[in-house]
Amino acid sequence: MPQYRAPVDDTLFLLTDVLGFHARDNLAGFADASPDVVEAVLREGAKLAEEVLAPLNRTGDVEGCRREADGTVRTPTGFKAAYDTYAQGGWMGLSVPEAYGGQGLPHTLNTAIQEFASGANLAFGMYPGLTQGAMAALLVHGTEEQKALYLPKMVEGAWTGTMNLTEPHCGTDLGLLKTKAVPNGDGSYSLTGTKIFISAGEHDLAENIVHLVIARIEGAPAGTKGISLFVVPKFLVNADGSLGARNGVTCGSLEHKMGIHGNATCVMNYDGATGWLVGQENRGLNAMFVMMNEARLAVGVQGLGQSEVAYQNAAAYAKDRLQGRALTGAKAPEKAADPIIVHPDVRRTLMQIRAFNEAARALMLWTALQADILHRSEDAKERQAADDHLGLMTPVVKGVLTDRGFANAVEAQQLLGGHGYIEEWGMSQFVRDARIAMIYEGANGIQAMDLIGRKLPKDGGRAMMAFLGEVQTFLKDHGEDPAMAPFVKPLQAGVNDLQGAVMWLMQNAFAKPDNAGAGATDFMHLFGLVALGYMWARIAKAALAKHAEAPSPRWESKLAGGRFFMERMLPETGLRLTRIKAGAESTMVLEADAF
Repeated sequence: MPQYRAPVDDTLFLLTDVLGFHARDNLAGFADASPDVVEAVLREGAKLAEEVLAPLNRTGDVEGCRREADGTVRTPTGFKAAYDTYAQGGWMGLSVPEAYGGQGLPHTLNTAIQEFASGANLAFGMYPGLTQGAMAALLVHGTEEQKALYLPKMVEGAWTGTMNLTEPHCGTDLGLLKTKAVPNGDGSYSLTGTKIFISAGEHDLAENIVHLVIARIEGAPAGTKGISLFVVPKFLVNADGSLGARNGVTCGSLEHKMGIHGNATCVMNYDGATGWLVGQENRGLNAMFVMMNEARLAVGVQGLGQSEVAYQNAAAYAKDRLQGRALTGAKAPEKAADPIIVHPDVRRTLMQIRAFNEAARALMLWTALQADILHRSEDAKERQAADDHLGLMTPVVKGVLTDRGFANAVEAQQLLGGHGYIEEWGMSQFVRDARIAMIYEGANGIQAMDLIGRKLPKDGGRAMMAFLGEVQTFLKDHGEDPAMAPFVKPLQAGVNDLQGAVMWLMQNAFAKPDNAGAGATDFMHLFGLVALGYMWARIAKAALAKHAEAPSPRWESKLAGGRFFMERMLPETGLRLTRIKAGAESTMVLEADAF
């Protein structure tokens, strides 16, 4: 049976020694997140992930969810008890303001816990994850009455949340949506329409489900300018917070999926369901994007989580499986063969996944810290910089971490050979579960187009210039340090490739937009490699300092992983730049009928 161990020590090192988490006491909630509190939270979260969630991962995959004749959806055996444990532990409201029953701790901590849950049991982790996203949207755009009515119960875990965007005829192009909202004359609306691919749309984990639904009010403008957001509870809520009558929203069917079988992915039918406007009329996407951006970052975390659990199980297999002899002579002469971890190509696979995971975790936590700065800082300039960072990095975190997360799960499966293809070893599930992260919350091709078409040129390229400026300052500050040379020189080469890509696109994409489209995915991954390389350089700086204080194999391993990334992975920026500069001609030359 596959095993999972939450990377608590690595997370603590990143927060404390790399990212300066504890130097942020000026931010609301950070003073309460002392080093001992942070460690206690992470270790308890790890215990929950390892002992409660991970043992249910295969159960959820095998059993899946089932829809009964009355539309009720049952989750797999053990999910309800695990959810109750999760909710009762206060995990749902870890970073929610205390005014609504939360603990008010930094969002960065919640992101770390999300990784643990995603690595242990991705399908389960989606239930609380979606609820936290819905709460984020209500916190920003809900009325005081809506926040008081819904948030305490969602923090408690008695109610969960969803996001309802996609319809059978439209996904990315939400301007085509047909779900309509008709005013009832009392401040509420009657919603009618069908939504598909709704994760956690119906289940038996909580007594109520709070759906956030986009729809078009009668008479609203066509396209995205006429979209509004509504809160539509499964059960209507009385003024005193008690549950009333069942609302006109039901699960029409469950999707039959490649993976995440333990999560109920539903077709939701709205038949005159009563809902209330969230935010301004015809400004629904503005409100929903709070949840979507939160979800996109959370999906990036899912990619990392699956990459990490796949790595752990592949590494364990490689140390145990006997096959062949090392090229340099037998390493276990007392055995019939050597463990396969002696073989260079096996080590290449493991080092590649490991080097990605460590840098991706740093990038994830660094970006989560920017979200805390944005929402908690009193310094307007600091908030602006954090907002720029989040806008620029969100498509990179979502796209790169999930593309690589899936590829790493496949590599780990390959390492197990035939056993990787057999369900009982777990690798097949990691591959199947990881695949969805590349698709939902905006397919990765859309993330790449968003990065290159919107985020890169926004505000005259201010966010990208700030990122490049920060990295160049780091390189300058450490350029004379011989111990940092293995990290500084390759990173400088990667930065040069990134700057070259930006300049080429500026010169060639405006007149021929297809050049941007043809190079978008390569640009996203080029940028991602440089961002990960910057994380490795910062990790190396901290590891060198720790090793100087107290020499340890742990820091030597850390530095070896960084060198592997710089030598064997970061040079891919050159390949990506070459592809970008090839332009769109060979991509677009064929007529549609030729395909």
